[in-house]
Amino acid sequence: MYLPTYFESPEHDRLRAEVRQFAEEHIAPRIGQMEASRAVENELARLVARQGWIGVTIGPEFGGMGLGHLAKTIIIEELSCVSGAMGAMAQASQLGVAKILHFGNYEQKRQWLPAIAAGDCLPTIAVTEPESGGHVLGMSATARRDGDDYVLNGRKVFVGNSHVGDLHGVVVRTGEGSRGLTAFLVESTRPGFSLGPLQETMGLHGFSFGELIFDNCRVPAENRLGDEGDGLAVAYSSSILYGRPNLTAVSLGVHQALVNATTRFAREHTRYGAALAMMPTIKQKLGQMQSQLMTARVLAYHAAAMLDQGLPCDAELMSAKLENYELSQASAKLAMEIHGAYGLIADRQVERYVRDAHHMYAPAGTSDIQRLRLAEFALGEAKGQWSQQLATELGVGNAARDRALSAPAGESVPAVRPPAA
Repeated sequence: MYLPTYFESPEHDRLRAEVRQFAEEHIAPRIGQMEASRAVENELARLVARQGWIGVTIGPEFGGMGLGHLAKTIIIEELSCVSGAMGAMAQASQLGVAKILHFGNYEQKRQWLPAIAAGDCLPTIAVTEPESGGHVLGMSATARRDGDDYVLNGRKVFVGNSHVGDLHGVVVRTGEGSRGLTAFLVESTRPGFSLGPLQETMGLHGFSFGELIFDNCRVPAENRLGDEGDGLAVAYSSSILYGRPNLTAVSLGVHQALVNATTRFAREHTRYGAALAMMPTIKQKLGQMQSQLMTARVLAYHAAAMLDQGLPCDAELMSAKLENYELSQASAKLAMEIHGAYGLIADRQVERYVRDAHHMYAPAGTSDIQRLRLAEFALGEAKGQWSQQLATELGVGNAARDRALSAPAGESVPAVRPPAA
């Protein structure tokens, strides 16, 4: 049973009902096929995008909903409650929105944001590489200036929406050190760009997170996001301000699905002449699952609401991502204990939820990374907050959107630099 929080408005309630109805009518009937084929659900991804939900944080001046991060959380959560794969698709696309909102110039915003908001363009962000993993400064993919173009070479892996994306936000090396990274918008149709073969994964069947290959891929200089050297800021801010809350929302949706499936199972199955749900040991486990879910939701919504208010909240985003993953795993264990051997059967769905939940561990920082960063806050060693540096752009309905309308063609958003070391 869903229990609303004090963060939600009537508009949020209407949005939740809309997404839930869509997911039940259009996504749920396809899950069996998605699980069986494990193929990328391009058609379904496009159908979700055409609802306008990828543009939830894009302002109305660029065709978006302008509803902010809490609304984004609700959309991803409700999609994920039915299909973790489609929730992951939505979160990865909205992650791709961040780089354009915060670092794109007026012309780039005018060109791409309306198409994204309409569902005609699915964006991604590509940072991780095979040899460097989450160590951003260890990347080796390069971009070399050649006249009015840049020539990109290298590989990116674990890119969300790799095989359905139309516009890839790629961070590559243009120089040495932390100021030697630069971000580019690369259309999937550009010569020299290709995709690696899609590999089967444990969960999220229907979603793609694969490899992008750049082999002398020529990109015009006008596709550069910000200035040379802004790539680290693009990567970090997108991961922290969008990646963490988005993945939090996927964990939350899958967590809700686990509770729904387990309470239903406990009501429907009997032992010793009564429903499992009447047994004290089962009630204890169900109560623990419900408590964990409610705690996870408050953490997720609190962090998203702070983002919408333009408040410093990097630590809250870290904590929400950490605890939503960890609590979903704790509930997954209890769900499997209650289901017993039934939990191992694919058509019970609970085993799908367990598999999908595991996929939220690594992206945007593992639980170990979140704990390390939170320790820095506890010790007073944190080196700055992206939510504070980008507070103006993060607030819902803020003046930055009005300024964007009157910005001269080609004018860039002021560069945002990484926190000082």
